[in-house]
Amino acid sequence: MAIETILLAVGPGDADRLDRLAEETIEVAGPAGARVVLGHVFTREEYDSALDNLEFDRNADEVSADDVAARHSTVRELVAQLDAADVEYEIRGRVGDHGESIVGLARDVDADRIVVGGRRRSPAGKAVFGSVAQEVMLSAPCPVTFVRADTK
Repeated sequence: MAIETILLAVGPGDADRLDRLAEETIEVAGPAGARVVLGHVFTREEYDSALDNLEFDRNADEVSADDVAARHSTVRELVAQLDAADVEYEIRGRVGDHGESIVGLARDVDADRIVVGGRRRSPAGKAVFGSVAQEVMLSAPCPVTFVRADTK
């Protein structure tokens, strides 16, 4: 099966693993000539906060989640790395539950692979706090690559 579209899902907790996420994505997308969809999912609270932090004029403009995602610092860092590697990409934003929205976006863009970051958690921690990466891995319509931050 050829890989044509990779969904690189990023969120608020991924700042410490952006380089690893970019490396893993570029390693597959570059040789395959795949398009990368940079997907940033916001909860409603995160979205409202981002609108304020990025100084969008809510009254003058119709602001989409795609617009907010494109201006988010994590996405801009990844864009710079994808540009440097000459990898084609587009940016998509979503507002909603992180796991469900990532899986929905993967379906919407017909992703052949999802790249998602996470951190190590005990089974009890996953049960109590949940795990976006685990939800994505269990519900995804395609294979998922899990990227953990360097543990130096």
